[in-house]
Amino acid sequence: MFVDYAEIEVAAGDGGRGAISFHREKYVPKGGPDGGDGGRGGDVYVCASANLATLLDFRYKRKYKAEHGKPGGKNNRFGHNGQSIHISLPVGTVVRDIDASKKLADLAQDEQEIMICKGGKGGRGNTHFKSPTNQTPRKAEPGQPGERRRISLELRSIADVGLVGFPNVGKSTLLSRVSAAHPKIADYPFTTKAPNLGIVPLPGYKSFVMADIPGLIEGAHDGKGMGVQFLRHIQRTRVILYLIDVTSGDPEKDFQVLKNEMASFDPELLKKPSLIVLNKVDLIPERPVQIKGLENSALEIHYISAATGENLDELLKLLARILFGK
Repeated sequence: MFVDYAEIEVAAGDGGRGAISFHREKYVPKGGPDGGDGGRGGDVYVCASANLATLLDFRYKRKYKAEHGKPGGKNNRFGHNGQSIHISLPVGTVVRDIDASKKLADLAQDEQEIMICKGGKGGRGNTHFKSPTNQTPRKAEPGQPGERRRISLELRSIADVGLVGFPNVGKSTLLSRVSAAHPKIADYPFTTKAPNLGIVPLPGYKSFVMADIPGLIEGAHDGKGMGVQFLRHIQRTRVILYLIDVTSGDPEKDFQVLKNEMASFDPELLKKPSLIVLNKVDLIPERPVQIKGLENSALEIHYISAATGENLDELLKLLARILFGK
């Protein structure tokens, strides 16, 4: 099951308390204070792992706590530091503090590690409070509390090319044609429930990652049709490929709706390199196929048939030039 959003609670460990102790030894009836300091509480880290692809585990376990620091001991012995915890997350996960409304981590690379909660400092033992006027202090400090947060985990697929389009325009078919991915393909809307990634091989041992983003509909930026969940995955892509059904009643309107939805969700998406690809040209008897209304979009237009493979080689060459400059 693919899960790309979760909310959990994390807590670093509290510091251990300082000790109140006095040196006791034969023939030394009035030994001085020897209480040690408490250990520091464990930290909380988030770590990126390429071996993970979903946030499903966080639907079942929602609280994560690091170990508390141990109290100090006699003979000036320090308490042991608490054990830190490392929370493994899929590459592409954004971690946010829910209450403070700020981003804590953006795990864009494998094995990236970021501390999000710091453990509390251990308290000082009574050794630190000895003075000329107080040779037997009976005072020690408690440990400081560790940081605690409510955090959100938001997974965004990382891909070079993102396929954007309405349901049933052929995104999954295109991905299956140019890569070894096997997304579910069927003749009904919202066949794809989660982003699918495929590696597209190119001549010269080059390749790029293509993402089949589940179909968008008008109002997606407001959450209609799970739009927000789908739109967040587009933010990671380097190139946006608008895939449009050439047989729809108004391809130009389809493109404008897709463009407006992305602009409403995140205006920065419109600054990414983009192109328009009109699919299903095998269903159009008249050649050459042209949709004049889209010529004013200022984006390069390409005509393909994902079902028959028509013009797919030319499309891959075009994407290679955009991604690699060749």
